[in-house]
Amino acid sequence: METKRFGFKMKMLPGFKEEYKKRHSEIWPELVLLLKNEGIGNYSIFLDEETNTLFAYQEQSGESSSQDLGNTEVVKKWWKFMADIMETNPDNSPVTIPLEQVFYME
Repeated sequence: METKRFGFKMKMLPGFKEEYKKRHSEIWPELVLLLKNEGIGNYSIFLDEETNTLFAYQEQSGESSSQDLGNTEVVKKWWKFMADIMETNPDNSPVTIPLEQVFYME
C-alpha cells in the first residue's frame, strides 16, 4: 500500500506552548494505538511561535488521517482535553486547514 503524506495547520492559543508540549509528551497510549492501527505514523507537529500556528505532518498507509477519526471516543476525549488551548470547532475538534504538497524530495 502506498504511503501518503498529509500536512495541515492549526492554531494554538497564545501562551500555551509549554502546556501543549507537556500534553503531547504524555499522549495517551490508547490514542497512539488507534493512530498506528489506522496506518498513521511519522507524525510531527511544529510550532511557529510568531503566529502560534501549528504545522502537522503525518504519513498514512491507511485511508484516514488523524483528522478523520473524530467519530472515535478516544479522539473525542482528546479533542475535549485540548480544546482549552487551541482554536476549535463547536465539536471541540481543532480548526484544521489542509495544506497542499507543492514539493517532495525523497
